[in-house]
Amino acid sequence: MARYFVRRLLTMLLTMFIVSVAVFGIVEVAPGNVARNMLGAFATPAQEASMARQLGLTRPVVTRYISWLLGSDWQASPVVGYPLTETVSAQGLVANSQQWWEVLPNGELAQWTVDGGKLYRLVRQPDGSTQKALDESSWKSSPEGEIYFWGVDTSNHAARWVRGSKEIEYDYNYSGWVQKTDAPVEYIPLSKGLLRGEAGMSLRYKAPVSDVIGRRILNSFVLASLAMLFSIPTAVALGLLAGLNEGKLVDRIISIGGLITAGSPDFATGILLTMVFAIGLKVLPGATVYTSENAILKDPRMLVLPVLTASLVEIGYVLRITRASVVEVMNSMYVRTAILKGLTYRQVVLRHVLRNAMMAPITVIMLHINWFIGGLVVVESVFGFPGLGNFILNAALYKDVYAIEAGAMVLIILAVGTQLVADLVYSLINPRIRYA
Repeated sequence: MARYFVRRLLTMLLTMFIVSVAVFGIVEVAPGNVARNMLGAFATPAQEASMARQLGLTRPVVTRYISWLLGSDWQASPVVGYPLTETVSAQGLVANSQQWWEVLPNGELAQWTVDGGKLYRLVRQPDGSTQKALDESSWKSSPEGEIYFWGVDTSNHAARWVRGSKEIEYDYNYSGWVQKTDAPVEYIPLSKGLLRGEAGMSLRYKAPVSDVIGRRILNSFVLASLAMLFSIPTAVALGLLAGLNEGKLVDRIISIGGLITAGSPDFATGILLTMVFAIGLKVLPGATVYTSENAILKDPRMLVLPVLTASLVEIGYVLRITRASVVEVMNSMYVRTAILKGLTYRQVVLRHVLRNAMMAPITVIMLHINWFIGGLVVVESVFGFPGLGNFILNAALYKDVYAIEAGAMVLIILAVGTQLVADLVYSLINPRIRYA
């Protein structure tokens, strides 16, 4: 058993690596332009090119993938000539503002900027502020006669300035376009990488992906957990009831109901429920509006329609699988033998039918856990629910590659992890199953 789980864990890591490479490659060749999405339709080619350089999109795709996975600080440190470190502090409205610095030989943390053609060093003070000082002696000369300097700028890049280049940098913030002269000619966006706890910066939200996606995962987990707690026991009970009464009226009613719910699209079910309970009866809200992190606790009714919509499709599907499995087990030879030996109907069902009939439904349920977390895109879109599925959809439309990668990693961990749990449950239900 131990060997089996070790092999599965290694397979899980290999699967995650292959998926990350595939997603990164697909996003790379997909139509769309990240810089254009960020800047809008009225951005000039010069502004678009400047933003692409700042985001590191002009770097080779393999280099960008390695930087996303392993970080880029170790790549930039030999270039700038000093070790790099990251500080996290509160700045304005940002609770976890991240800043990269060079660690000087005397232990000071420094950044650089060029103003009026002159190089300035910004040294971090104990209170978090910076002290600006002229540092013209740090310019270097290349064999070609170019006067340049590599250093960490104030925007979390390892940047290369060239004296006299008159490079123009275009930046877009909440106040509009900001144009800066004496800008770097080359950028390396700094990050620690996914394996060191940072999934990169979200290009859409301009914040660390780990900060943005964390709340979305929690929201989807709440929605998925409630949907599963309602749908799975209901579906198994109805499927068991239908299978034990094969061909009878109750079986036909349950089977037809399961076909209807399983065959109805999520968006149609959600709209129908909204029209009935929100618009018609006015007993439930028709949208999930998060005004605060505790919005659900203040008004749990917001979750009723999304949970019911997600549950109905699952109930119909698992119900049908459970019914078919129960019918197959009831017609098996060992069940007939148990009945002929004098066991009561209750004993046959509890000891033989229920345990063996649950093998197929468990497989389906474990597979659908992944769907419950990330596949509820339609349900979340219909009700405006801020979950992981909706997050990945918007990231794909925006071509926010780091957000897409992080979402894909969460889903693949769920997919492979739930199958590992399913194998363990198999061995507990059926002692004949052993893993070598």
